[in-house]
Amino acid sequence: QVQLVESGGGSVQAGGSLRLSCAASGYTHSRYCMGWFRQAPGKEREGVATIDSDGSTSYAASVKGRFTISQDNAKNTLYLQMNSLKPEDTAMYYCAAWFCGSAFKYWGQGTQVTVSS
Repeated sequence: QVQLVESGGGSVQAGGSLRLSCAASGYTHSRYCMGWFRQAPGKEREGVATIDSDGSTSYAASVKGRFTISQDNAKNTLYLQMNSLKPEDTAMYYCAAWFCGSAFKYWGQGTQVTVSS
């Protein structure tokens, strides 16, 4: 069974940086896609960045140029480097993994990111 554990969230001032990590287990790298999603209070969960099994990445327009998704297959860890953070980036951030092409996703428990102005 796929298990995902996020870490690295916290509070930071606008313009600052954070790096989120997601320790993953129970899946085959070559067949799974992974990504970061976030949910702010009163809002729906939205996609932030994804990385496919071939390493190709995609980003939400709101974070493009500021966030970078990457993975270390040797460490079974997914990362999200977040730079130039803005107050509107404040949300609970979730790591997800899914069999590429499938709608079903495995989720982590989330890590809170708070950006103050």
